Amino acid sequence: MSSALNPFQFLVISVAGWMNQHQRQVIEYLIEENRVLREQIGTRRMRFTDEQRRRLAVKAKILGRKMLSEVASIVTPETLLAWHRKLIAKKYDGSKCRGPAERTRFEIEALIVRMAKENRVWGYRRIQGALANLGHVLAHNTIARILKRNGIEPAPERSRKTTWKEFLSQHWEQIIASDFFTVEVWTKHGLKRYLVLFFIELSTRRVEIGGIVRVADGLWMAQIARNLTDEVDGFFKGKRYLLHDRDRLYTREFLSMLAEQGIESLKLPPRSPNH
Repeated sequence: MSSALNPFQFLVISVAGWMNQHQRQVIEYLIEENRVLREQIGTRRMRFTDEQRRRLAVKAKILGRKMLSEVASIVTPETLLAWHRKLIAKKYDGSKCRGPAERTRFEIEALIVRMAKENRVWGYRRIQGALANLGHVLAHNTIARILKRNGIEPAPERSRKTTWKEFLSQHWEQIIASDFFTVEVWTKHGLKRYLVLFFIELSTRRVEIGGIVRVADGLWMAQIARNLTDEVDGFFKGKRYLLHDRDRLYTREFLSMLAEQGIESLKLPPRSPNH
């Protein structure tokens, strides 16, 4: 006689095993909850210690929100799961493992970077003197290594370059930003996706819809460039810069047509998170 299980028997045994394990996990949580309740006897108001929160959170995480909503009685499922998230965050927080000297080193490095960014004409020795006034004695070579590690150039190069914040504040009235988004439109042929190109004047937040199309191409973009730079009522009248991402739809012809009218293209960095 064959001792192999047929698929139905295997399924029944698997489900039964899962149910037994699930019931055991529920029971373990209820036992822990009961233990915490007994520890609260004699107190006028229920207050949980960090250890009690930890014990409940560990058992609660295994059950999940849906089951907790049925069995948890002293704390809401949201609170239990929030306790578990804090428990995980605390586990990977290495700040308490750092000694005083290491924390001080990080604080000094942050101070050096701040000094260099806020005072772009300060060289290594000027920063060295400012640190000495605060009681921190560092060699100028150490300061140079810290700035290099944080991507900050020496003072001569740093002072000649305009920061992005400075550029925006100086040219805020002359910048137009642009981007694409899609919309779903019901047509007689069903649901269709359309591409929308819009422009926004940063200083006023005034928005202009450049165009809406099913499939964009170079000819469509060229016509939009002509509309934007119209001498009478073009949206780019009096502007100097177009801020945009690296979408291929901003074709060379499109940007060249804008450049001919004095509009400079400002491309955002690749994978820029805030464009």
